[in-house]
Amino acid sequence: MRIQLIAMAGLLLAGCAHSPSYDPQDPLEPVNRKVYAFNLKVDEYVAKPLAQGYVAATPAEFRTGIHNFLDNLIYVRVIANDLLQAKFKRAGLDTTRFLMNTTFGLGGFLDPATMVGLERNNEDFGQTLGHWGVGQGWYLMLPFLGPSTNRDLVGSGGDYFTNPLLYADLHDRAELGYQGVRLVDLRSGLLGSESLLEQQFDPYVFVRGLYLQRRQSLVYDGNPPPEDDFDDEEDEGDGKSG
Repeated sequence: MRIQLIAMAGLLLAGCAHSPSYDPQDPLEPVNRKVYAFNLKVDEYVAKPLAQGYVAATPAEFRTGIHNFLDNLIYVRVIANDLLQAKFKRAGLDTTRFLMNTTFGLGGFLDPATMVGLERNNEDFGQTLGHWGVGQGWYLMLPFLGPSTNRDLVGSGGDYFTNPLLYADLHDRAELGYQGVRLVDLRSGLLGSESLLEQQFDPYVFVRGLYLQRRQSLVYDGNPPPEDDFDDEEDEGDGKSG
């Protein structure tokens, strides 16, 4: 599951009236729960209906092409963070993937790179900060955007500068249109997954745990340290930040 989808999972279901779980990674839990409930209303009345209409009106093959195009459009972000993490071999492979999909893949609508074994990687500036030892800080639930942490919030600022649309002479409406299509694409990928959260006693806690575990896995490229080592690292990171 892509990290963007996990972030959007915060928009799916409202938690029941559970008492705060007092997780040390989530000292703002009472506020975060209120933001979570707000996001759910946005999803119920805006995001989910738009995604359902998009799926109903658009053939699956075209939706796949749009999804591929959007991913390829910002894939330079992955390459930039490969380099910032000194993953030079991966940067070369990801550059090859980007060029192949941009040319032979008709601007990214097709994905020939995956067909020849160049799998898509996931890197962003939040992961880069984690790679170099920056602690994740507090868990945050952001209005409209869903789960994050102090580190990932700072990282999103760095990612802003790797968006190629920033350097294109686009009209404000074109930029707004791009962002709208991207959000609808992300939300449409979650349709049908509501049942997973419905099975949880406390969906808020489930989303929080899923997000933090996924981010930990991404920082360590799928091989995170043992839980005790990770906790020690977070304590050190929190100490440095405070």
